[in-house]
Amino acid sequence: MKKNFLWIAALTLGATLSAQAQQTDGGISPQQLQQIKQAYQGTPADKAIRNAIANNDINKLAVNSESLNNLDTHFSDKVESKGISNQRSSGRCWLFTGLNVLRARTIAKYGMGEFQFSQNYSFFWDQLEKANLFLQGIIDTREKPLDDKMVEWLFKNPVGDGGQYTGVSDLLMKYGVVPAEVMVETNSSNNTSRMSNLLRLKLKEFGLELRDKAANKVSVADLGKRKTEMLGTIYRMLVLNLGEPPTKFTWTRKDAKGNPVETKEYTPQSFYAEYIGEDLKSNYVMLMNDPSREYYKLYEIDYDRHVYDGYNWTYVNLPIEDIKQMAIASIKDSTMMYFSCDVGKFFDRERGILDVNYLDYGSLMGTTFGMDKKQRIQTFASGSSHAMTLMAVDLDKTTGKPKKWMVENSWGPGANAGHLIMTDEWFNEYMFRLVVNKKYITDKVKAILQQKPVRLPAWDPMFADED
Repeated sequence: MKKNFLWIAALTLGATLSAQAQQTDGGISPQQLQQIKQAYQGTPADKAIRNAIANNDINKLAVNSESLNNLDTHFSDKVESKGISNQRSSGRCWLFTGLNVLRARTIAKYGMGEFQFSQNYSFFWDQLEKANLFLQGIIDTREKPLDDKMVEWLFKNPVGDGGQYTGVSDLLMKYGVVPAEVMVETNSSNNTSRMSNLLRLKLKEFGLELRDKAANKVSVADLGKRKTEMLGTIYRMLVLNLGEPPTKFTWTRKDAKGNPVETKEYTPQSFYAEYIGEDLKSNYVMLMNDPSREYYKLYEIDYDRHVYDGYNWTYVNLPIEDIKQMAIASIKDSTMMYFSCDVGKFFDRERGILDVNYLDYGSLMGTTFGMDKKQRIQTFASGSSHAMTLMAVDLDKTTGKPKKWMVENSWGPGANAGHLIMTDEWFNEYMFRLVVNKKYITDKVKAILQQKPVRLPAWDPMFADED
């Protein structure tokens, strides 16, 4: 009887699965297929395009030759800087951008020549703090199941080298800064993938261990002690890859001609106090142009920070014209800004130009690509991917409206001496974030900052790290 029951149950299950697999209403029928095939007629023009695409890069074929004409590199308002940085094969654009904003101001203030803060020094502490953020997050969520969305997100994102502005403000104010020559780049800082893979693997192992201990009723205090031991392992791995951060150093400041001006002993914190000396948390605000969400609102992203005892990223969502107003005010006052965008869209790498008219995919493919910015965000087709330093705008003499913008990039020398030029139309479509000093914000933005932030989850699709 038992065997018969099992046999009947198996047949029932099989019939159910078969029925589920044979949903025909939404499939492609032979009649539909014949209709679909009519879209390609095989005309001489079709064959020519097909042959061209088969043997060439689509982006080369889609170049709109008319967009190559009349390139004007003059800018009416520009913040001067010296030298160009290079993040190489790493996702540290957020860090390079933040430090580039500060170094331009330092160079101008002290009349220096080319100067760089150490990106490697700040990156070291970034990785250690992110490791702690993950491990403490695992402790905080210890009572949730492994398939809980927050727990899943933590294990998917234990550590990485991408980030955003709060990493700059939290890390620099906590650990200070040092000149580039005091803690130089290493192979692992310039090429982060292998080190990052090992860190992620180890942290996931540690995360499971903490959850197992919690399941066995280990106290929170003892979990914290074990976390400290785990961070010791991470610290050692970081030292082996990046070097050990200095606690004090001697450095000589030089003028623009390379002549020594002053030699002093510093700690990273005292160097920060002397050469930056600003509250990077309280004095700045992040502006966002995200048309998929309500404008004139304050938002906060859960776990969107680099330091556990830091603060979640908050931003004011504004129409693009409002953001332009404050960006122009900052540039006119010789102050660069942290800026992020979807840099891969309509990018002429050889000329260093970002122009929505550069590529004409529609003419090549015989269709249209008509989504607007809001729709691209909602469908995961676009989002902030890269941070750079906004430093120039070209204003129309008659209307005062911007015609184009310029950013200092962190990809080393290249077209436009390592700078990218973007049309104002491209700025509208693919710019997302801008960090400005509060002295340039409008009264309306000041009022919005008093709102209680709308809190968004860590996995919100719009807010991936900038690389």
